[in-house]
Amino acid sequence: MMYLLPYLAPIALLVAALVSANATGLRPRFAVRFAEFSALGALGVAVASAGLVALNGAGTGVLFAPGGFGLSARLDAVSATMFVLVAFVGWIVLRFSATYMDGEPRQGWFTAWLSVTLAAVLFLVTAGNLVQLVLAWIATGVGISTLLMTYKDRAGAVRVAAKKRFAMRISDGALIIGAGLLFWSTGTGDIAAILARVQGSESAGAIGWAAFAFAVAAIVKSAQLPLHGWLTEVMEAPTPVSALLHAGVVNAGGFLLIRFADVMLSAPVVMAGLLMLGGLTALVGGLVMLTQPAIKTSLAWSTIAQMGFMILQCGLALFPLALLHIVAHSLYKAHAFLGSGSAVKTVAAARRPGAVAIPNARAVGRAFAAALAIYAVVGMAFGLPEKSPQTIALGVILIFGVAYLLAQGFADAAPRMLTRRTALWSLAASISYFSLQAVSGWMTSGVLPTPPAPGPLEWALIVLALVSFGATAIAQATFPLWSSHPSVAGLRVHVANGFYLNALLDRWLKTWAHSKTTETV
Repeated sequence: MMYLLPYLAPIALLVAALVSANATGLRPRFAVRFAEFSALGALGVAVASAGLVALNGAGTGVLFAPGGFGLSARLDAVSATMFVLVAFVGWIVLRFSATYMDGEPRQGWFTAWLSVTLAAVLFLVTAGNLVQLVLAWIATGVGISTLLMTYKDRAGAVRVAAKKRFAMRISDGALIIGAGLLFWSTGTGDIAAILARVQGSESAGAIGWAAFAFAVAAIVKSAQLPLHGWLTEVMEAPTPVSALLHAGVVNAGGFLLIRFADVMLSAPVVMAGLLMLGGLTALVGGLVMLTQPAIKTSLAWSTIAQMGFMILQCGLALFPLALLHIVAHSLYKAHAFLGSGSAVKTVAAARRPGAVAIPNARAVGRAFAAALAIYAVVGMAFGLPEKSPQTIALGVILIFGVAYLLAQGFADAAPRMLTRRTALWSLAASISYFSLQAVSGWMTSGVLPTPPAPGPLEWALIVLALVSFGATAIAQATFPLWSSHPSVAGLRVHVANGFYLNALLDRWLKTWAHSKTTETV
C-alpha cells in the first residue's frame, strides 16, 4: 500500500482543477490559492515518495490492474526523480501564474487546465503499467493543446494548436502501437515485468518494432526535426505554459526512452537513428537559436537543441546522463521562461563598451588542444580508461563548447584575467561532467542498463558525431574571422528562418487541411 502514495499528488491537483473550473469573476483568489497549495502538497508527496524509494527500494503499488492493466504506480530511481522534478516545477508555475494571469477573464479556466495537465504528467511519470502510461501520455497532449488556445481569437494560437494536435496524433498512435507490441511479445502490461522479460524474450522482432514505435513517439513528443515547429510558436500562449512544457511535457519523449531503456537496447538500428536525428536536431537548433532576435523564440530553439542532445544521449545508451540532462534543463529553462519578461533589461544593462578579444586560428587551435588536455587529465583522475567509449565521446562533445569559450581567453588581445577564468571554466566543466556522471550512474544502478560495447555502426556514428560537433564549435569560435564574407549575410537569413522547415510544414498542413475540407464537401 505504501507504493500507492504517488496517487495523492495528481488527485489533489484534479480536485484543484474542479474548484478552479467552477470559479467565476476576474480574480478567483480562493481557486487560485487552492491550486497553488494543492501543487505544494503534490511536491510534498513527491519528496515523501522519493524517500520511500531511498529507504525501501523500488516497488509497484497496484490500485486496480488485472493482468497488468489498469492503474498502478511504479516507484524507482527514474520515476522518483521525475516525480520530484515535475511537482517542483509545477508548483512554481502555478504560483507564478497566480500573479501573471491576475485580472484575466479566463483565469479560473486557465488554472484548471494547468492543474489538469500537471496531474496528467504526474500520472505519466509514475505509471506502473502500459494502460496508465498511454492514457496519461494522451492527456498531457490534450492539456497542452488546450492551453495553447488560451487566447483563441489569435490566428497564431489557432495555428500552433493545430500543429501541436497533428504532432500529438502521430506520437499517440506510435505509443499505442509500441505498447500493443510489448504486450503481445511479453504477455503482460506491467512495466516492471516487461523490462524483466525483454532480455529473455523470444519475440525479438516484435520488441524491435516496439522500440521503433517508442522512438517515433519520443522524437515527435520532444519536438525533434522536422516536427519541431509547434514549439517555436508557444509564445502565443501565456508564459506559464512555456514554463510548464519543461515540467515533463516536452521532456516526456526522453522519459519514455529512459523508462524503456532495456527495450530500446534490443534495437541497435533504432538507437543509431536516435543518435543521428538527435545530433542533427541539436546542431540545427543551436545554430538557429543564435540568430533569433526575440528572447522567447530563442529559448524555444534552445529547448529544441537541448532535447536533441538528450535524444542523442539516449542513442548513445547513456540513459543515466539523459535523465540528469532532463532535470538540469527543466530547472534552467523553466526559470528562463518565467524570467523572460525582465531579460531584455538585464541583457541591456550587462552590455558595456570595450575592446573585444577576437581569437585567430592559432588561438582557436591552442584553445581546443588545451581543453582536450584538461579533459584527459581530469578524466584520468576519474578512471577514464574504464569509462565506456560513449561516455568519453559525450564528454568530448561537451568540452568542445568549453573550448569555444576558452578561445576567447587565448586571443592575443585578451586580458590575463579572462585567460585564467576560461581555463578554470574548462577545468570545472571536466570535473563536473565526470562527477555528475558518477552520481547519476550510482543513483540509477540496477534500474537503468549500462552502455553496451559499441559495434562498427556505433563507432562510425560516434566518430561522425565528434567530427560534426567539433567542426561546428571551431566554426563558431572562428566566426569573427569570416563573418564579413558576403555569403554570410545570406546564410544568416536562411539560418534565422530555421532553414524553412517550419514553413514547409505549415504549407503542407494547410494543403492537407484544404484537401480534407474539399473531400468533406
